[in-house]
Amino acid sequence: MDALALWLAERQCRHLVMAAAEAVDHQQYQAFVDCFTEDAVLQRPGGEPLSGHGAILASYASKSPDRLTQHLLCNHRVTVDPSGWAESSCKVLLYVSDRRRPLLPAGRLADASHHVGQFLDRLVQTPDGWRIQNRKAWFEMQVVSPVTSPAS
Repeated sequence: MDALALWLAERQCRHLVMAAAEAVDHQQYQAFVDCFTEDAVLQRPGGEPLSGHGAILASYASKSPDRLTQHLLCNHRVTVDPSGWAESSCKVLLYVSDRRRPLLPAGRLADASHHVGQFLDRLVQTPDGWRIQNRKAWFEMQVVSPVTSPAS
C-alpha cells in the first residue's frame, strides 16, 4: 500500500467513525447500523455486547425520541494494515439533553453530568467500503456540574 492509498484509507476510516457518531446524534439509527459489518459486535459502556445489525438497531431504536446527544470526537488515531483491516481509537466527550427542554438562544440546557470516554474500533474493508466490525466503548470520567438556571 503506497503512501497515498494509506492516507486515503485512514481518511475513510476516520470519516466512518465520525459518520457513525453523527448518525446517533441525529437519531438516524439505520444509517448508524450501516456503518457496521453484518456480524459486528458493539460493546457500549455498562451494557451487554450487541451482536449483529438486528440487535444494534433494536437497542438504539428503543431509546426515547426525546433524548438528544452530542458526541464530540477528538484525539483520533487510525492505523491501517495493508491486508484490509484497521484500528481506530478516539476520545469521546458526550453531552445529553432532552428535546422537551426549551430551545433558548444559547441552546437547550444539557444534563448536569457529561462523560469522557473512548471508542476503540476494528474496521475491515468490504466490497461496500470500510465498516466497523468491532467497537468497544467505555467511559473514563464523569463530570457533574451544579444545576443552574438557563440563560435567557
